[in-house]
Amino acid sequence: MTATGFRKRFLEGERLYGSFLKIPATMPAEILGAVGFDFVVVDEEHSPFNRETTDAIVLACRAWGIASVVRVQSADPAALLSVLDCGADGVLVPHVDSAEKARAVVEACRYRPGRRGFAPTTRAGAFGAEGMAAHIARQDARVTVIAMIEDPEAVENIDEILAVEGLDGIFIGRGDLGAAYGGLGQGPEAVRDAASRVLAAAKGRKPIAILPGSPEDAADMAGQGASALILSADQGFLRSAAVAALGSFRGGVDGAA
Repeated sequence: MTATGFRKRFLEGERLYGSFLKIPATMPAEILGAVGFDFVVVDEEHSPFNRETTDAIVLACRAWGIASVVRVQSADPAALLSVLDCGADGVLVPHVDSAEKARAVVEACRYRPGRRGFAPTTRAGAFGAEGMAAHIARQDARVTVIAMIEDPEAVENIDEILAVEGLDGIFIGRGDLGAAYGGLGQGPEAVRDAASRVLAAAKGRKPIAILPGSPEDAADMAGQGASALILSADQGFLRSAAVAALGSFRGGVDGAA
């Protein structure tokens, strides 16, 4: 994968398959890269990652030709700069519920126009091998900025958010939307309506990422315009395989007894 490869594929709406990473180790990323996944999302928001584990996973992704996107803990510029300096291919930013917040995120992730802190001696800067102009141009071309639409306010402001220049795409967080609408006394139909509204607004304007709940749901979401599909998580794959293996072997041994 070239330096700008993932962002280019994402912006062009290519069908991409990824997975969340919840385990703070390199091997899940390596395995997913080896079997053909296009990207992983390192989940700093909900999992026990620190800067060192994220850094190691980004390096592992480079070794196995799989893109690294980091779901940061917040939209704080320091949180964004940390993972970008590690060389992450992009960021997934939680709770972007207004155009103002989306613009602030873009500014923190871009040099020009933007306010990203300059540090060319990082992995992102080839450890000082690039000059200032080359580093700035390459980073602005390769970093993928994705906003998470997971609040009712974000749904109401979706057209303004989509209009923010430099925001590459959105992720529809149906889990958080479900929790939010549930707190307002609204059921699953509110989440379906919100997701359909966001999908319709973004289609043809910005790429859409989503976490499908099943192959049928994935096909439905793809039909409505989603192009980046995040399939479960490393924990989910491990649990599913463990449950299946345990059941199979128990059945075989008990049946033979």
